[in-house]
Amino acid sequence: MPTTTLPPAFGGTESPRDPSRRTLLIATAGAGGVLAVAAAAPFVATLTPSERAMAAGAPVEVDIDKLAPGELMVVEWRGKPVWILRRTPDMLAALAKAEPLLADPQSGVASQQPDYARNAHRSRNPEIFVAVGICTHLGCSPSSAFQAGNPALGADWPGGFLCPCHGSTFDLAGRVFKNKPAPTNLEIPPYKYLSDTRLLIGADDAAAA
Repeated sequence: MPTTTLPPAFGGTESPRDPSRRTLLIATAGAGGVLAVAAAAPFVATLTPSERAMAAGAPVEVDIDKLAPGELMVVEWRGKPVWILRRTPDMLAALAKAEPLLADPQSGVASQQPDYARNAHRSRNPEIFVAVGICTHLGCSPSSAFQAGNPALGADWPGGFLCPCHGSTFDLAGRVFKNKPAPTNLEIPPYKYLSDTRLLIGADDAAAA
């Protein structure tokens, strides 16, 4: 009976001595910036709260009014990068396509997200994705690889994030693909909406974090 082998980007296996793996990761890491320029998205904007607030770990208020579909904003909270991505309809559709290839598609590890983010899109609002941008393997910061069918990740790549350090890949809800070094999905911080266009990162309706 014939068998089907998944490409490495989706959890397929490869020889630990295969030199193509190192070449793939290096090429993909370098391609991230090229893809952003070529596609004119996502654009990264960094907002820096006051030094006092950062030192105290206080919640961070963020204005997302000008965040366009497909754009990623990065803010700092407790010394960690927090991603805020406004997902497009195509990005949301890609979440369901990725599920059979994910290690924890239902976000069963409760510690990785608040209860209000234990859903398929891992967010309060399906359109707005908020996550701590730190790989759960060794603490590296993954890069965006939003373009579906990325040549370096395979024709079936649905779009997501790549940690070039050791090859962990995550979908557009921060869910890790099978057979990757990262043991769990990306962490979702506590957060809440102050209005339709303002978020508070580090606090939710239960308590401040």
